[in-house]
This record gives sequence, structure tokens and C-alpha cells, in this order.
Amino acid sequence: MDHAILCKDLYKRYQDGKKIVDALNGLNLAVKAGECFGLLGPNGAGKTTTVEILEGLIPATSGEVEVLGIRWGTGQDQQLRERIGITLQETRFQEKLKVREVLELFRSFYTHGMTTEQAIATVALEEKAQAWVRDLSGGQRQRLAVATALVGEPELLFLDEPTTGLDPQARRRLWDVVRDLRERGRTVLITTHYMDEAEKLCDRVAVVDHGKVIAEGSPNQLISQLGGEHVIEFSLEKGAGDGIEPDDFMKLPPVIRAVREAEGILLTVSQPHIAIPALLEFVDQRKGRLNSLTTRHANLEDVFVNLTGRFLRDD
Repeated sequence: MDHAILCKDLYKRYQDGKKIVDALNGLNLAVKAGECFGLLGPNGAGKTTTVEILEGLIPATSGEVEVLGIRWGTGQDQQLRERIGITLQETRFQEKLKVREVLELFRSFYTHGMTTEQAIATVALEEKAQAWVRDLSGGQRQRLAVATALVGEPELLFLDEPTTGLDPQARRRLWDVVRDLRERGRTVLITTHYMDEAEKLCDRVAVVDHGKVIAEGSPNQLISQLGGEHVIEFSLEKGAGDGIEPDDFMKLPPVIRAVREAEGILLTVSQPHIAIPALLEFVDQRKGRLNSLTTRHANLEDVFVNLTGRFLRDD
């Protein structure tokens, strides 16, 4: 099996009162077996709808979906459910169960899988094994949700924004879990708002906007398509340099792209050592004064801005 997931011309339409909402508009997706694949995009782009269709939780309005070589609704649904693991954006457990009891319950759903103790250790909840769910913090509940997805040792793991609410140590522990799964030949599909997470974990990513995949490739491939490897971020003091617009900087060498963000202006450049002096000279000529200036390497957020004209965090 070359692909763990195949989607072709996927559409999902909702009726919201008198209004028709198209959550997916002909989405196409192919995830190779054994890779970590990321879906990027703001809320409302169609990421969660796509994942829920792939998980068999909701039906598509039209289109073809194949998961681990099986189509939902063809008499093999139970077999397929035993081969996948799911972590939703929000999972609610019975408050009066203990952590170990929750995992024992979920382990009973699978013919094969981890022991309860292994699942607890995988997400570092050993000290909370006998704790009531009601007494867990938000981050601990999220780790428990991930453990319930892992307890069946799935061939394909769906993680819908799994690190939201986790502290840095727990977040990196989950990264290690994902890397271990990939090294063992398992497939992981992850949605995330964290660009560093996608760049560190994902072999390939797809940028989703308005229900379609608008770009796909490895993080390095997508970043290289910007044409520049560096970004200059700066802001001007209020009242100085009024009337300066991002397009004004397109005349400067070697500026490739200029966009405005809430705190200032972002320039994508190929040679920062040339662009920065030119920028300073231009601002001085327009009677402006810099409030801040930083440089960094281009990342996946810059890719999203270039493709959509919006920031991933705008939502």
C-alpha cells in the first residue's frame, strides 16, 4: 500500500438556516504510508471537516475517500476503526473515572495494542494514573486524549491540534511520540497552528484555505518557493513616515515581497545585507523613524501569507 489516505474531489456542504456553507470545495489529498503529514490553515479553512470525514465521523457530500485501502461504508468499518487512532480538538471524558480506568476502557475496544501502563508512560502521566479526570489540568486531559488514541497501536494516527494547551515539556514529549511512530513505519496526519511544530515533524504539508488544498510539498520546498530565504520585520514610530505603504518597498533591491501585519511591515528578501541598508536609507528619505527591526529565516507562516494574503494567526 503506497498511500494511507487518498481523497479526490471532496466536497462537504452544510445548510445553515437559509444559507448554504461549502466547507470543502473539491479537496484533493494523498498521504503516503509511513509519513507525517501536516494540514495547515486557519479555523474555517476545512481542516477539521476533512479530518472528520477521513475518520468516518461524518459523511462527505460527494467525492472519493480511501483510508488504509478501505472505503467507509463498505462493510469493513469495524476493521478500519481498529487500525486508526483519533485525537479530536476537544475530548470530554467522564469526570468520575480515573486515568487508568479511562485507558482500560479504550484498550478494551481493540483486539491488539499497548498495555494500560505503556499508554500512560508514553504521555508521561504516571503520577496521575490514579487521579480523577475532574482533577486533571487542561494539558493533562489533552495528554490523556492522545493516550486513548495510541492505546490500540494504530497504523494511522489522526491528531487534530494535539498540542494546544500543553506546556513546552509535554509538547516536546508528544513530538517524540510522533517521531517514534514514524520511525516504526506508522502514518500520522496532524493539524496544527504551530509552524515550528509542522516544520520539525512533518515530511510534507498541505496548506488548506476555503476548502481546497492551495499548496503542497515538504516544508523546505514550500519555503523555497517564496524566492527568498530571509524576512525583515520592522515597524515605524507613530507620526513618522506617514503614508509609507508596503508596496513602496518593492522598489528596493533585493525585496521580493512586502506585506503589512498588525505590528508593522514584513519584507521577504534574498540578500538581507543589501536590503537592510536600502531600507534604512529609504525610511530616512521619507522622514520616518524605525521603532523596531528584526531579521529571521522564512518559515511556513510566510508561505501562508504569500498564498492567501492573510496570517495563519489572524483567525
